[in-house]
Amino acid sequence: MPTERKIVPVVKKGLMITLENDDCDLDFWLSKIPNERVKAITLLVLSSLKPGTQMDRSHVVRRKIKDQD
Repeated sequence: MPTERKIVPVVKKGLMITLENDDCDLDFWLSKIPNERVKAITLLVLSSLKPGTQMDRSHVVRRKIKDQD
């Protein structure tokens, strides 16, 4: 019987000087093309879903219309 995978939060405690290398993670993901970033997020979400459920892949953009007075 397969075990359920769980996402565990990572907490880092320490001096600000030693924790500043977190920018490397941001730089790594910003160096990737948007399509690769979406694939990585999709993989993470799909691996956390229960069997038989699907990911909601809808995308809604709502913008307010400015008055043209």
